[in-house]
Amino acid sequence: MEDIANRLKETSAQCSTALESWLQDKKDAQARERLQESVHELRKVASRLEIELAISERDEMSQRPIPIPSHRDAKKGGHKNDDRGNRAPKSASSKPRSRKPAPKKAAGGGEG
Repeated sequence: MEDIANRLKETSAQCSTALESWLQDKKDAQARERLQESVHELRKVASRLEIELAISERDEMSQRPIPIPSHRDAKKGGHKNDDRGNRAPKSASSKPRSRKPAPKKAAGGGEG
């Protein structure tokens, strides 16, 4: 992390110097190119710093337990088992349906 801090100081100083040089003569192509290069280097240092922050957050998160989501927490919902699925509730009105027998066809079927 100390390396990043040093790079950040150096590149920001270079970028500031390049900016001052370009502001004095905006038509100077070399001054403009130095400014673009220094801004690019500053972006690279900033990107490295963001990566270090992300690594730090990831390491910090792995040490904390992940909380149980509220919709899965059995204590809050009062349900001992959340294995209900899409089944309809059982009640007196939900009796098994019986099938009606198919109508009988007339015997002999031909007119003739």
